[in-house]
Amino acid sequence: MLSDISIGQFFPGNSLIHRLDPRVKLVLTFAYILLIFIPDNWIGLAVAILLLGMCIGLSRIPFKLFLKGLKPVIPLLVFTSIINIFYVEGQVLFSFWVLKITLEGIFTALFISIRILCLIAAGSLLTYTTSPTTLTDALERVLSPLKVLHISVHEIAMMMTIALRFIPTLIEETDKIMCAQKARGADMESGNLLQRVRALIPVLVPLFISSFRRAYELATAMECRCYHGGEGRTRMKQLHMVLRDYVALVVMAVFIGLLILSNVFIAPTI
Repeated sequence: MLSDISIGQFFPGNSLIHRLDPRVKLVLTFAYILLIFIPDNWIGLAVAILLLGMCIGLSRIPFKLFLKGLKPVIPLLVFTSIINIFYVEGQVLFSFWVLKITLEGIFTALFISIRILCLIAAGSLLTYTTSPTTLTDALERVLSPLKVLHISVHEIAMMMTIALRFIPTLIEETDKIMCAQKARGADMESGNLLQRVRALIPVLVPLFISSFRRAYELATAMECRCYHGGEGRTRMKQLHMVLRDYVALVVMAVFIGLLILSNVFIAPTI
């Protein structure tokens, strides 16, 4: 399961999505996260899925990588689906004791599950096609208006990017610690839920120690290189928007308009 977590990884490429301005990709990702909650019918949801599918196709990232990254959220999908199936009122299909499965509950569970999958895939697409350094610059530029409120935008962007960058490293280290514990006879796959949680303690302790040591080493390295944040800092690569970036913004605006129209003229599903 740990090997299926691919968020935070960057896959170099020369596709249209790779070449978009990182500020545009960041804004479009945030817009899509809001966009996915606009439709309340299947037609609108299909339009949102079509937009995401177009972006995935243009990125030239293998689709199996997106499927691999969706595996860790399956327990969350199952949990939310069960809640919606049994607690949404409507036409009863099956009833046992106090539990009732309704047709509307099944539709709602499927609708919300697709929304969650689209959210995860959209976030993965951003990190797959944008390097951590470029993402830091884009995040700082997008949040730059907050400097008026004396908010340390550069520090916030740096912390978020460093955290995102070290997710694959922590996953790899966790897998190594678990393999080492299993080689010493630790059993982490049998027993009830409480026993499995207790079996993770020998993994969490060295993982926390390693994480703090890595953070201390990173801070020391930054201090040795006289890093002082964003004041007076220059950039090797300057960000400039070109025609394709404006076209991407227009396409997103068109899809938002289509979703709003679908809500107005089509009866809601949930």
